[in-house]
Amino acid sequence: MRAGLVLGAVAAVLALSGCADVRYLTQAAGGQLDLLRRARPVEAALADPATRPELRRKLQLASDVRAFAVASEAAGGLGLPDHGSFLTFVDVGRPFVVWNVFSAPEFSVTLDTSCFPVAGCVGYRGYFAEADARAYAQERRAAGRDVSVGGVSAYSTLGYLKDPLLSTMLAYPDATLIRTVIHELAHPDLYVPGDTVFNESYATAVEEEGMRRWLAAHGTPELREQDRAAQARQAAFEALLLDARAQLEALYAQPDLPDADRRTRKAAVLAALHARYGALKASWGGYAGYDAYFARGVNNAALGAVAAYATMVPDFQALLARVDGHLPAFTEAARVCSRRPQAERAACLRGS
Repeated sequence: MRAGLVLGAVAAVLALSGCADVRYLTQAAGGQLDLLRRARPVEAALADPATRPELRRKLQLASDVRAFAVASEAAGGLGLPDHGSFLTFVDVGRPFVVWNVFSAPEFSVTLDTSCFPVAGCVGYRGYFAEADARAYAQERRAAGRDVSVGGVSAYSTLGYLKDPLLSTMLAYPDATLIRTVIHELAHPDLYVPGDTVFNESYATAVEEEGMRRWLAAHGTPELREQDRAAQARQAAFEALLLDARAQLEALYAQPDLPDADRRTRKAAVLAALHARYGALKASWGGYAGYDAYFARGVNNAALGAVAAYATMVPDFQALLARVDGHLPAFTEAARVCSRRPQAERAACLRGS
């Protein structure tokens, strides 16, 4: 999955108020504020002779992409609003900035949700400490839920805070870093509480267009091939998971099937998924970038988290084409659609 929004952290910083789980909100606020406290200007890191050459190169690339994203279209940029994010840098000191915990019933791929001020309802909880995430995961398992814990390398506070660049973001290949910076900078421009598909599809559409323009202006053959291969693998992997998810949905929809049979057939679907992944990995020449997903265990929660977050991307792209690729006009038109009832938003994007 793509770098997610740790929206509980936003809610904690903005409104330690009526939510029942004060401990959760407190850790979220504390983790966010720790990042802000430790952040230092990117310019200082670039000028520091102790900065490693590869880190300096990645910081410069991220800074260049940020400048490109917030520059006006007339100046060759994307025209995204400048909320002051990615002007500072934090060495997180761990492999992920946040660990998300997903849970789902034994016989459903619909995720359990948590609701927060500002963010609305989301299908996970994010923890800045891995131990806290695993402790909460164990609570959910004890309650009989399927549980999955996954690390996150980046997130957006939707413009409420000046998000720093994170060392976890810079650990990825250049093409992924470029896409991540554009994607996260897009989120503050348009966000609908509680509608993850709309929000992620919007940011992905901006990311796709932004990457296309970046490659046209600054791409090298090596970068183009890196991005093409990564996107092809991601698409094949997601298709594999979504197919298994659909099989489980169909299985769980059978009303008269005994639970023992559901468990047996569920196990068979998951075993087949593992086998199909092995064949897919072999077709990639042994590329192992998705092994960690399977290593942490595939179940309803893991597959529920691979919801079709990008299903509305074609609708957003159709809207972008209707405004002749003008991104600010595109965002304003999408904002109009965002005010419609959730069931009507996709049709609105298509012009209906």
